[in-house]
Amino acid sequence: MYGLLLEGIYSYLRVVFGEETLTKVRQKANITHSGFDSFRVYSETVIPRLARAAQDVTGMPQEELMESFGVSFVSYMSRYNYDSYPKIKPPSFFVTDETEDGLTLHYRSKRKGFKSYLKGQIRQVGKEFYNTDIKCHELEVDDSHGIFYVKMRLSFDNSEGFANLHFVTQLCEMNMPITSSDLFRLFPFHMVLSRELVLTSVGKAILPVLPHALGCQVDDLFHLERPIMEFSWESILSHTNNIFELKSVDGIENRFEDSFDDMSVDKLSDTDISLISADQTNQNDSLNKYLTLRGQMLHMEQWNAILFLGTPVLENLDHMFKLGLYINDLSIHDSSRELVLAGTQQSAELKLLLDQEQTKSKKLEESMRKLDIEIKRTDQLLYQMIPKSVANRLRAGEPSVNTCEVFDICTILFSDVVGFTTICSAISPMEVVNLLNGMYTTFDTLIEKFQLYKVETIGDAYMIAGGIPKPCDKHASSIAEMAFAMLNAMKTLKDPSDETDTGAHLKLRVGIHSGTVVGGVVGLKMPRYCLFGDTVNTANRMESTGQAMRVHCSQSVKNCLDGNKQYSFEQRGSIEIKGKGQMKTYWLTCS
Repeated sequence: MYGLLLEGIYSYLRVVFGEETLTKVRQKANITHSGFDSFRVYSETVIPRLARAAQDVTGMPQEELMESFGVSFVSYMSRYNYDSYPKIKPPSFFVTDETEDGLTLHYRSKRKGFKSYLKGQIRQVGKEFYNTDIKCHELEVDDSHGIFYVKMRLSFDNSEGFANLHFVTQLCEMNMPITSSDLFRLFPFHMVLSRELVLTSVGKAILPVLPHALGCQVDDLFHLERPIMEFSWESILSHTNNIFELKSVDGIENRFEDSFDDMSVDKLSDTDISLISADQTNQNDSLNKYLTLRGQMLHMEQWNAILFLGTPVLENLDHMFKLGLYINDLSIHDSSRELVLAGTQQSAELKLLLDQEQTKSKKLEESMRKLDIEIKRTDQLLYQMIPKSVANRLRAGEPSVNTCEVFDICTILFSDVVGFTTICSAISPMEVVNLLNGMYTTFDTLIEKFQLYKVETIGDAYMIAGGIPKPCDKHASSIAEMAFAMLNAMKTLKDPSDETDTGAHLKLRVGIHSGTVVGGVVGLKMPRYCLFGDTVNTANRMESTGQAMRVHCSQSVKNCLDGNKQYSFEQRGSIEIKGKGQMKTYWLTCS
């Protein structure tokens, strides 16, 4: 199906649910296209995949979504010329039982799953073009023969249309004598079919390209493209109000392709010669050489036959010549010639416009792909600074103060490099940067391993939280594991200020404390996710009063880890903690 239909669905999802929801639907449906080329043909599975994904993302039932897609299709497609899409494969429709209060519609298609889509289209056509409400009632559904068939009753006010139909029927009953030879001259692409569907008469324009057509079965020479039904006498009679489209089974051999150079000028009309010269630049090899006829079937009771009155479907002069037809073969009384000439004139313009649109589409698709990559990078950076759940709330427009949340129990870790000021005075600023980068890179890797949250770094101070922003029961044990992993990692980091070359490594003080905190983003400038509360201050005091390469912890941490045989506690006694007075603290060790 053409990208234009898919763009219509994208437009609907974007307008109704928003760009973020559309992105989620695309990802759920595993569709990488951020946009579709209107004139390009895409897989038939894209719309059903979008509908299933949209149902999962929005919670809206799939059938209701498909009906909404059909409604939006009518409004979206009305901006474009339907005839500009030659490869489109429309379904087949025919009408029976037309009355003043509606009609019965028969729908056939090779595609399944578009029943609700059709209902949406019908309702919107009635509303947008006829200002009429149409109600659809399913009468029959069948997909047992490879063709999806739906029979439905359309209920609406049809009194005016029914009256006009009755008036036209009365006019048709007037006797207008005309001979069959006169009728056949008017329609050079006619065919007469017997009850056995044998061709008993063929138009003068068809015989040169299908010289053996007379006496043949019509289905030996032509496929029935539209309507979608059995190619039989009874089926044709029940679909006489439909457009019929027949396509030759085999490709047509050009009558003058090989001998054109030797053809004398008097064998071609002046129009043909000038048009051939003007059209030589249009050499589109993709045009097929199959003859397609489009027209109507009439039951001629006096002949006990069916008369097909058709015209060839030709995109331009180049297509016409490849089929071995001349401009003079086309009817004079209708617009066949004008359409072919207009198609030739417009083909170059359309091709140029199509090429330009495809180029723009490719550039847009590439730009959207790069934008998606940059958005992902931005998201990754943002989520490293602010928890994902909080960032999404800020994106949704919530005030930053509303993101603040109370965490009843969590564990905070502070670390600090022993003698950092002295080290900095002995080395260059760039060496300080390299030192901190190496140390923090190691710590950041450990954070991912233990699934903790890095709150901030200030100089050589490193702050981590467990149980934030997602509460968990193992917050204290995870922080304890992290603390000992950090101490082990310090043994691999050489002290750059050591001039004795003894291989001395950096030393770290670690303090941890468990309790209640408030986490959130505050302020407008340089937004950061911060933790507030006495627990933060106490954890910081545990670090500042600790000793090198040891883990100093409070009673609350001991309470959280009681029963965990992986750790043991060495009582340090009561010490003076600034702002807290005397506190009973412990050295945490691995058992």
